[in-house]
Amino acid sequence: MRIRDLMTKTVASCRPETNLAAAGALMWESDCGVLPVVDEFRKVISVVTDRDICIALTTSDRRASSLKVGDVAAMRAVVCGPDAGVESALETMKAHRVHRLPVVNKAGLLEGIVSMNDIVLRANRPMGTRKPEVSYEDVVETLKAICAHRPAGKHTAAKAR
Repeated sequence: MRIRDLMTKTVASCRPETNLAAAGALMWESDCGVLPVVDEFRKVISVVTDRDICIALTTSDRRASSLKVGDVAAMRAVVCGPDAGVESALETMKAHRVHRLPVVNKAGLLEGIVSMNDIVLRANRPMGTRKPEVSYEDVVETLKAICAHRPAGKHTAAKAR
């Protein structure tokens, strides 16, 4: 199964200069917890999560409207292509400990997003000797890697300036 078969094609995104208040409102309106951060051509340059916003606001004495997404977003987006297999996407999620991957074309332009939710909803048990396209085992192993506790002080999110 290819990512294009699972991904959400309509994706909210923002720009680095978007303020956190606007990004949070967009997440609320779009019912999502991550926004790909794109340049003027819709090339994915980063991602910002609801957690990034929360940590930035609770560790600084600044208003959401005065902080920019570019100040708090992860420095580099972890992405996948629409033709990637689900197993490849799960390996990427596991390696980078992320729940969601922006889906980009060969030019790096945003085409969609795939989440663990999308994958979990397609997971199945093996039927006899036939392995499912997305197995419960693969999903659980990925979630275990993503959810493993990090040692204290080993956070990778950017800090608000």
